[in-house]
Amino acid sequence: MARTAELKRTTAETDIFVALDLDGDGSSTIDTGVGFLNHMLTLLARHSGISLTVTCHGDTDVDDHHSTEDIGIALGTVLSEALGDKKGIRRYASLALPMDEALVLVALDISGRGGLYFEVPFLTEKIGTFDTELVEEFMHAFAVNSGMTLHMQKLAGKNSHHVSEACFKGLARVLREAISVDERFQDAVPSTKGVL
Repeated sequence: MARTAELKRTTAETDIFVALDLDGDGSSTIDTGVGFLNHMLTLLARHSGISLTVTCHGDTDVDDHHSTEDIGIALGTVLSEALGDKKGIRRYASLALPMDEALVLVALDISGRGGLYFEVPFLTEKIGTFDTELVEEFMHAFAVNSGMTLHMQKLAGKNSHHVSEACFKGLARVLREAISVDERFQDAVPSTKGVL
């Protein structure tokens, strides 16, 4: 069964289209109107193996906040839809991902209980024109709307670009593990409750 989903989401602030294939090849077409976010989402697709299309026309003349948060909402929503009843998924994953001097611990549980626990201080307020606080805004919107418990903790790192990249690559790699199907339990929901 194909694990795909797409969503068009329009508000007074953003007009977004997102489509994904959880069993894709990591290819992506990304045009968010936010250069740094384009870079991060391209990394997310490539390192998770999820094929991803994201387009956004947002009020970036104000700032990048609405576009970044709303893309997180849309991406989390389509991920949850593509997972369906979650039968067979591994559900949990964690790793510490290095990016040069940066090291970020990322752990997730596709629990149905969305929440972000983010301990990633940045030493600068900007990466180019991108506000570093928007990394947390994106992760929060994504975690809540996908129904996953997501922990991120910076273990080391001074360069804000490297720290952010470690967050997104780390998320990609744990997603790749957690959404993968365990053939031994492909017809079972990974919970003693019988539902996630």
